[in-house]
Amino acid sequence: MKKIKVYILSLLIIFGVGFAGCCGSPGEGGKSEIQIQKNTTGQQLLDIQKAHKEGAITDKEYEREKKKIIEGN
Repeated sequence: MKKIKVYILSLLIIFGVGFAGCCGSPGEGGKSEIQIQKNTTGQQLLDIQKAHKEGAITDKEYEREKKKIIEGN
């Protein structure tokens, strides 16, 4: 029974912290800012090359993604 109470309390703390992070800091007036980072073509090519080298993607997937990056799609 004690383990269940500790478990429930832990979940409440985790969710409470998570929801508090969604609301922003006091005094911000509910503002939120979204930052979008666009990788360069070179960085995208390096990323897929690394994934291919490490076996995360197949030869076919590597070639398809490389073509899409180079063509700008």
